[in-house]
Amino acid sequence: MLHLRMIVPPESTQTAVKLIESTVGTTHLVVLPGAARDPAGDVVMCDVAREAGDELLSGLRELRIDQDGSIAVGDIDLSLSKRADAAEKEAPGEAADAVLWEQLTEATHEESSLSVTYCAFMVLATMIAACGVVLDNAVLIVGAMAVGPEFGPLAGVCTAVVRRAPKLAARSLIALLVGFAAAIAVTTLFSLGMDAFDLFTRERLDAERPNTSFIWQPDPFSFVVALLAGAAGMLSLTSAKSGALVGVAISVTTVPAAANAAVALSYGEVGQMWGSIEQLLLNLFGIMLAGILTLYAQKLLWRTQRGQWRRTPKA
Repeated sequence: MLHLRMIVPPESTQTAVKLIESTVGTTHLVVLPGAARDPAGDVVMCDVAREAGDELLSGLRELRIDQDGSIAVGDIDLSLSKRADAAEKEAPGEAADAVLWEQLTEATHEESSLSVTYCAFMVLATMIAACGVVLDNAVLIVGAMAVGPEFGPLAGVCTAVVRRAPKLAARSLIALLVGFAAAIAVTTLFSLGMDAFDLFTRERLDAERPNTSFIWQPDPFSFVVALLAGAAGMLSLTSAKSGALVGVAISVTTVPAAANAAVALSYGEVGQMWGSIEQLLLNLFGIMLAGILTLYAQKLLWRTQRGQWRRTPKA
């Protein structure tokens, strides 16, 4: 279940209440006339099944509640109510299959913003991966994958394509390109500094690395894994499965590829550098392609489920 708290202009309250009452899957409606002060208006609250949340939010936005007042949405972890149980049964489809497009857009917008913190995480993750590359240490590579924040902008691009939001697409692509460019540049300098202290050496980079040589040697499996990870990542975002998102982060070779490219660049190893960049681009493309297709598939599935529900005779 979701809990909605709205500040509604008095002249729109009756229309908003009618919309809530006519939406299947809503319950626990509360109206507090004149309770809001900034902005001034009525406070309207209700609970709604996740399956019906997107339809209700779209209707409220058509009433300009988000512009003339406010709409706040939160997840309900526990609801002990027969009315809530009945509302969830009435709503079409399954909660796990429902996509809250407004929530997804907002989440990806925040995660894809180019900020100092985002760049810092990218740089730190890439430097950790650089140490893993030189030491041929799989633990450091996995740790760097988990630290890297690059899935946020990737998800932003996927969401922007499906929702036709060019501003979100531009913001996400800029964050992605600038983030990786900054990470590679700083890690190249980091590699040169480590070499000066004799901690990184060309011999270590050129030696057989059974645990990390795959990073700069892309193959068909790289693309297959990127597709699978992209699909899993989008499903984890739309279903709020954060644990699955961590698994996605340590499944694809993006940050390690950038790190290997940076270390190879510092030693003039052109072959390894271009192999790493190819691996990076292959993974980024695979994730975005799978993410876009997954969102389109979810959209089609949900429309099909709603269509079947509407055609099913009600008792």
